[in-house]
Amino acid sequence: MRKFLSVLLAMAMVFSLSMTCFATEDTAATKEPEIMTEEATMAGKTVILHTNDVHGAVNGYACIATLKADYEAKGAEVILVDAGDFSQGTTYVSVTKGADAVTMMNAAGYDVVTLGNHEFDYGYAQLKENMSKAKFKVVCADVFNENGTPIFDANYTYTTKSGVKVGFFGMETPETQTKANPALIKGLTFATGDAFTKAAADQVAALKDADVVICLAHLGIDAESAPYRSTDLYAAVKGIDFIIDGHSHTVMTKGENGEPIQSTGTKLENIGVIVIDNATKKIERNELVKVADLKDEDADTKALSDSIIADVDARLGAVFAKSEVDLDGSRDPGVRTKETNLGDLITDALLWYATKDGKLDVANDHIVAVTNGGGIRASIKAGDITMKDINTVLPFGNTVAVVYVTGEKLLEALEAANQSAPTALGGFAQIAGMDISVCTAAPYDKNADTYPGSTYYGPKTINRVTINSINGKPFRAKDTYAVVTNDFMAAGGDVYYAFASSPKIVDTGTPMDEAVVDYIKTELKGVVGKEYAEPQGRINMATYNDVPSNIWYTKAVDYVTEKKLMNGSGASFKPTDNTSRAMLVTVLYRLAGSPEAEGKGSEVFKDCADGSYYANAVLWASQKGIVNGYGDTFKPNNSVTRQEMAKILYGYDKVMEKGGDVVTIELTYTDLSTIANWALEGVNYCTAAGYMSGSNNQFNPKGNAVRAMTAQVLMNMTVEKEAA
Repeated sequence: MRKFLSVLLAMAMVFSLSMTCFATEDTAATKEPEIMTEEATMAGKTVILHTNDVHGAVNGYACIATLKADYEAKGAEVILVDAGDFSQGTTYVSVTKGADAVTMMNAAGYDVVTLGNHEFDYGYAQLKENMSKAKFKVVCADVFNENGTPIFDANYTYTTKSGVKVGFFGMETPETQTKANPALIKGLTFATGDAFTKAAADQVAALKDADVVICLAHLGIDAESAPYRSTDLYAAVKGIDFIIDGHSHTVMTKGENGEPIQSTGTKLENIGVIVIDNATKKIERNELVKVADLKDEDADTKALSDSIIADVDARLGAVFAKSEVDLDGSRDPGVRTKETNLGDLITDALLWYATKDGKLDVANDHIVAVTNGGGIRASIKAGDITMKDINTVLPFGNTVAVVYVTGEKLLEALEAANQSAPTALGGFAQIAGMDISVCTAAPYDKNADTYPGSTYYGPKTINRVTINSINGKPFRAKDTYAVVTNDFMAAGGDVYYAFASSPKIVDTGTPMDEAVVDYIKTELKGVVGKEYAEPQGRINMATYNDVPSNIWYTKAVDYVTEKKLMNGSGASFKPTDNTSRAMLVTVLYRLAGSPEAEGKGSEVFKDCADGSYYANAVLWASQKGIVNGYGDTFKPNNSVTRQEMAKILYGYDKVMEKGGDVVTIELTYTDLSTIANWALEGVNYCTAAGYMSGSNNQFNPKGNAVRAMTAQVLMNMTVEKEAA
C-alpha cells in the first residue's frame, strides 16, 4: 500500500534544493537555485520527473513510483522520463544484459526515454530485444541504421489531459561509437559534425506545434565530450526550451552560463523535477529531489526489485576468495588517471589466462596485457570476494581477446590512451608485462582527422609515452607482440583503433570476469594478498621527461607545476638550469597572487622591457623593497646565488607579514665566514624557517640556485602553511 506524505515530500524538496545542487565536483551550476516550497496542491500543473545514469540502481525505482503517485494524488499530471544509461552498472541488470532494467522502468511507470551509450554495451540486437518489451516510448534522433533512418522514433509529443503538448526528442552522444564494442554496433551511424546539429534542429522544427520542447540528451558537459556536450547543443540549436541531460554524471539545475539544463547525477542520487503551468503552458521552475530523503516506496515496485536482487545474490553471491587489501577501482583519481592495484590484478589475470597453455604465436617475453580503465567499474573492499563483486567490477560481458601488433602499433595505442593524462579518460591503459613512462607535460600531437568511426584522434607523433621495457627486456618497435586485452578493445573500441588493424585477432570466448576468478582461485590460491597492497610501479606518470620519478625534487616540481608557480618548456622542466633574478621574482609574484603595481617596469629599470613575462613582477617587488636593482638596471637574466635567494625570500616574507614565529638560531655551517654580511640575516631566517638547508654542513652561499632547488624552496614555504 502506498503512503502519500506531502509534508515529507515538501521537506525533501526544500532540503534537496539547498544541499544537492553542489553535491559533486562535476556540478556545473555556479549559483544556488532559489528554494521553492512545494504547494499542498499541484492542480493545474504538469510535472516532469526525470532520471539519468541510473546504472542499474534497481532498488531506487520504488521511490520514483511513489513520488510520481504523490504528485498525481495532489492533482498534477506527471510525465516520467529518463536520459539514458539505465542498462548497465550493477550485476542486477548486467546479468540479463539490460532486460531487467526495462522491467523495473515499466513497473515504475516511465513514459519516455532516450538511450545512453551503455544501452549499446550488449549490441544493437540485444538493445532492440530489450526495447521491444518497453511500455514506454524510446526517442533517439541522431543514431541511424544502414538505411539512414533513426533506429527509434526521433521524437514524440506527449499530450496531457489538460491539453499541454510536451515535445520530446533524444540525442545520443557520438562517443558511443567508441565506447561500445564496434563489432556489436556494426551498420549503425552516429551523427557527428554538422549532421549532429542538424539532427537536433530537425526535431525542433518537427515539434513546432508543441508548447514545450525538451531534449532528452545523453551528452554531458565533460570537456572531453566537446563539441557534442549539452551546452554545445543548446548554443547551436534554437528553440529548445529545456535539456534533461546525462552522461557526465553531473548534478546541476542549470548550465555553467545559466542554460536551462538539468542533470541528476548517477544511480538515483536525485530525481529531477520540472513544473509546467498548464494555463501559460510554460516551464515555471525546475529543481532536484534527493532520493535519500524519500522514505516511502511503492510496494509492488519494491517487491519486484527485491525479487531481482535476491535472485542475483543467490546465484552470484557465494564467496569464492578473499582479499587482504582494498582494491582500487575508483574512477578519478583512479583507473582512468593512474595505475591502480585492481588494474594490476585484472591485467595480471588476463596475462596469466592467455599464457597458461603456451599456445600464443610469440615467445612469453613478447606478451603483454592491456585493458581500459573505463571498463573497470567498481572497487573491491578487503574481505570476502563473490562472483557478484567481480561482475560488478567487470559488468560488460567482455571476453578475453589476443591481438598481434608491431611494437609501433602498441606504442601508438598507448600514446592514444594517454592523450589527456593526467585528466581522466576511459581509455587510460592498465597494463601488465610492460614498464612505461608517461610525460604529461608533453603535448598530444594528434592527427588532423579522427580515427574512422570515432570521436578520438590518433597520434601523429609519439610524444608522451615511452615503453621502457617489455617483460624486463628492451622494447623493439619492429617486433611483433601479443597483446592480451578484451574483445571491445580488440575491435578498436575506445581509443584503441590501432588494435583493430591487427593481422590476427583471436577471441577466446572466455568472459573477462571468469578469467579473473580463475586467476584468483588457481594462481593466487583464493587469496589476493599483500603483493597487491600497492600498484606495482608499471606506469610512471611524470610531469616532465627530465624529472625522474624518485629524485629529491620530484614532488616539488609536481607541486609548483600544479600550483602554476613555475612552468616547464614543453616536456622539459630543466631542473639543473640556473634560476634567474627575473624568474625568482616572478614566482614570488605569482605566490603573492599577482598583485597590481603602479607604473611601468621600464620606468624603474631600463632593462625591464614592458610586456616581458617579468615586468609586473619586478615592478611590484622593487616597490615593496623585496629586491633592489643596480642603479637603473635590474639585470633580469643574472643567475641568483643561494645567499641572494635567502635575502630575497626573507624580504618577501616581511612584506607578506609571514614568519612572525620564526626564531633566530645559531648557524653552524662550516662555511659561515663566506656568507656576505648583507645576506646573513636572510640565511638565518630561511634556515630557521626550514626553507633552505645546507649540504654536508655547508650552505654554499655563492653557489647558483638551480630550478629544482627553487621548486623545493617554494614548496617548503607553502605546504606547511596550507596544512595549518
